[in-house]
Amino acid sequence: MPQLNRRFRAAALTVATGLTLAGLSVTGSGATAAPAAGGEPVSTPVPISTPDGVVSAYLLNAKHANPGQTRLVERAVAKAGGVVVQTWPQIGVVVAHSDRAAFRADVQAYAGNALESVGATRTVPVTEGTPAGVQAPWGPGKGQVRKSQSSPQHDDTETTLAAADPREAEQWDMQMIKADQAHQITDGSRDVVVGVLDSGIDPDHPDLAANIDVADSVNCSNAGRPDTSPTGWYPTTSDHGTHVAGTIGAARNGVGIVGVAPNVRMASVKVVNDDGFIYPEYAVCGFVWAGAHGMDVTNNSYYVDPFEFYCEDQPDQYAAKEAVRRAVAWSTDQGVVHAAAAGNSSHDLADKSSFLDEGSPDDGTPVTRTLNSGCQDIPTELPGVVTVSSLERFPAGTLESRLSGFSNRGLGVIDVAAPGSRILSTIVNGNGYGLKSGTSMASPHVAGVLALMKSVHPDWTPAQMVAKLRAQADDHACGTSTAGDPCVGTATDNSYYGEGVLDALDAVS
Repeated sequence: MPQLNRRFRAAALTVATGLTLAGLSVTGSGATAAPAAGGEPVSTPVPISTPDGVVSAYLLNAKHANPGQTRLVERAVAKAGGVVVQTWPQIGVVVAHSDRAAFRADVQAYAGNALESVGATRTVPVTEGTPAGVQAPWGPGKGQVRKSQSSPQHDDTETTLAAADPREAEQWDMQMIKADQAHQITDGSRDVVVGVLDSGIDPDHPDLAANIDVADSVNCSNAGRPDTSPTGWYPTTSDHGTHVAGTIGAARNGVGIVGVAPNVRMASVKVVNDDGFIYPEYAVCGFVWAGAHGMDVTNNSYYVDPFEFYCEDQPDQYAAKEAVRRAVAWSTDQGVVHAAAAGNSSHDLADKSSFLDEGSPDDGTPVTRTLNSGCQDIPTELPGVVTVSSLERFPAGTLESRLSGFSNRGLGVIDVAAPGSRILSTIVNGNGYGLKSGTSMASPHVAGVLALMKSVHPDWTPAQMVAKLRAQADDHACGTSTAGDPCVGTATDNSYYGEGVLDALDAVS
């Protein structure tokens, strides 16, 4: 089995590396970075070079998220020699490209107090091209009209028990989280939509095709601008999203496997480019799209490239993190609840001083970095996001568990734990099935349970759902692990399991 891919948070996945930009040099930046907290040392600087004549990508955050200030930022982009690629006035974020070395400093000067921060989003030149002209600010329409959250539960949430799908008996993970018992109550509602922010979903896989919400699927890897072309959201170089989707919602249809929520719909929100990178502007597009299109849940089995940890005392990283934070917060306000993989680096996320980040930036020349508490893995450590650690079956052949050796952990960071080692799910090759391991595989179990929860409690808010998910998890003491860091905490809340093992049955009971 190939080594764990930390960016995607799954094993058995091989992607091409990005371009390499050697000899990074300090350049001007108008971004405002937050100082290190509590007298902590600053994080290791990683300046991003943006030389003249090379197109670089930027995120700009208006001081206030309103159309007026966002337009001022757009005008400043043009004056500074840039092109506005995409505007998100809901959150006051602008995506821009420029081939001017002084773009960051110039745009800050032109925007003045209207601009809160600006930062480059990658250490390599833009490869996908620059779309011509700015897209008009998001207007009213289908995407912003959410279905009623107080409507009665539809009859289609009731399950008529059918014969087991052929490989259902192999899904120990579903038994561990009691999804098989939850299905005796409901398989989920067709009203519920899960946005799979990932590498795309196989459109004709027999276990997935009937449950794909084609109308709300989108490709966000086109410079962070929504591409609604009919095939844009299809997988191209990775089956990661297809595997994730199978765990969430493979149909109960007498074929293959069964997902956690086999009757809900899934929208393919492609945030991964063909080189395997998820840049900040892609994630921003994905979260805003999910909120604007009335989705109920998103799954996020990745970290945002090119930094495994975004440090608030570094100007470029601060601006990118702020843009993603705004997108997550806005979509949550629209009623979307988010699940995310904790990561595969065996780190204690509660103590950033206990390890070095040796793989960032991953699209260029990595720098061994000292971190501080202002450095966060995004989106999983952003407020309101459910952070999921990975479990393996131990002892073998039982439904007992221990923390997967690769899984990140952290007291007060991990919310719940779910199966993530050797998970059977759908793959693109031959419309078949395969095993993958990673916190990537743990997170979709949580997304599926949140979808079941929303099916039976359509009026619950994201905050209510997260609180219930945590409270309903089955308490689990630290136990044994192959992990390097010792487990700390109590049987009801610890660094390995968080509040406990995910429980699908309680979510629908």
